[in-house]
Amino acid sequence: MIKIEHWETYGWRAAIRGMRNPKNSWEKSDSQFDREVKNYFDEDDVPCIDISQFLIGPNDLELMVKLCNAGTDHGKFMRMITVTADITAPLYWWKEYDTYKVGTVANSCSTMHKIADKEFTLDDFSHEQMHDAFRADLQRLVKILNIARNKFLETGDKRFWWDMIQLLPSSYNQRRTVQLNYAVLRNMYHARKGHKLDEWRNFCAWMETLPYSRLITWDLT
Repeated sequence: MIKIEHWETYGWRAAIRGMRNPKNSWEKSDSQFDREVKNYFDEDDVPCIDISQFLIGPNDLELMVKLCNAGTDHGKFMRMITVTADITAPLYWWKEYDTYKVGTVANSCSTMHKIADKEFTLDDFSHEQMHDAFRADLQRLVKILNIARNKFLETGDKRFWWDMIQLLPSSYNQRRTVQLNYAVLRNMYHARKGHKLDEWRNFCAWMETLPYSRLITWDLT
């Protein structure tokens, strides 16, 4: 299971200015910014801005593709297009995500400090692909985790806290607020789009919905 919420992109204006600096070709830029902006609220009543407030022109888009095709050094403007999002995913997915350290930042919900704050439920874990018999085993583990949690809350004995930490399976879902950029997303997309984990394929499908996702998804080789 993976859930991606409250995502936004920014830095387009600076990225376009910067990519034209080497040849002083700013006058050729034909992207439109500051168009009419539509404010609205999403299903969680969070204020949002319509991402259609900018339009990349054909001249700028052609140069973007040319620079990307010339390699990561020439396509470094992609590092300035920033993406932020809230991602909830199992620990086994985060373990692979954490191999991408360059150009990423994350603030996560703390397993160490907050593990006992709420009762464990089956939906705290990714289990959608499990056979029923093994899902029943996970349900039994959830009950054991709650026994350890209750003992820890009753006694304050850290040994019960250790029981929770060391019993916690990698299917436990953790939420992180992440900051990425189009360059690192491009690396992720082409490395992981055919991955055996549904979470990676769903993450790559989300990338395809981003503004001008062709910069991420195009095979420019």
